[in-house]
Amino acid sequence: MGLVGAGPWATTVHAAAIEAHPVAELAGVWARRPEAAAAVAEGTSARVHTSFDDLVADVDAVAFAVPPAVQGELAPRAVAAGKHVVLEKPLAADLATAERLAQAVTDAGVVSAVVLTLRFDAEVRAWVDSLPAGPAGPDTVGVGRWFSGALLGGPFAGSAWRAEHGALLDVGPHVIDLLDAALGPVTGVDWANRADALWTFGMTHTGGARSTVSMSLRVAIDPTEFEIGMFGGTGRHVLTSRPDDATVPYSTLLDEFVADVAAGRTDGPCSAARGLHLQRITEQVAAAAG
Repeated sequence: MGLVGAGPWATTVHAAAIEAHPVAELAGVWARRPEAAAAVAEGTSARVHTSFDDLVADVDAVAFAVPPAVQGELAPRAVAAGKHVVLEKPLAADLATAERLAQAVTDAGVVSAVVLTLRFDAEVRAWVDSLPAGPAGPDTVGVGRWFSGALLGGPFAGSAWRAEHGALLDVGPHVIDLLDAALGPVTGVDWANRADALWTFGMTHTGGARSTVSMSLRVAIDPTEFEIGMFGGTGRHVLTSRPDDATVPYSTLLDEFVADVAAGRTDGPCSAARGLHLQRITEQVAAAAG
């Protein structure tokens, strides 16, 4: 596997998990700043590549840990070269580019996995598996909350795309994904507001259930406040746990990614198609908020 990116997430999650994995091998790193790529590769088995194309030519799969605009530009080139891809969310900076990337993955027949870390966490999976089968009806409501101070300080506070879009594009896909899995596929966004750093919106799901979401990454609170809940005709089901160490679910992602590559499975539950579904919803939220 090759790694594209040299930020804190690339170093502490992607590189650390790939390097420690018993099957996947961190073979190379490329970033637009060679000295940053060298810092990521230091102490690992990876070599620093001088160009993106050189990295792609040297590996079987490429993991991206870069801003959405960069991923949307580079990932289609890796896919066109027949490389399997691990993608961040959102897939790209805009929906049209995300659609082209997802279509390129389909056309090339490569394996893709979106880093929806919560979906690879054992406790979260157990909660999802415990839910009633089938989409919830109109007698059920869902709630999603995510409040943290991640953009007030720390390793991600200087991220330009996170600062511009706030919680919607960073943690929004996680919250929407779990509500979608719990209540049934999201069919539309009913309303949305953005008041400074606070995002609030409502969604309708297949079967008639509705959900509301509140999120901000600029709340002076530690630890993070996180909740996914569904209440009503299906009973009371609440999830408040999330992994503290993202390398653990990422390692599970790698287990399944490697197995899918070996088996030629391209329709995993967290493939690029899932990432595109989530990006269509976040685009609707942004449009409704104005």
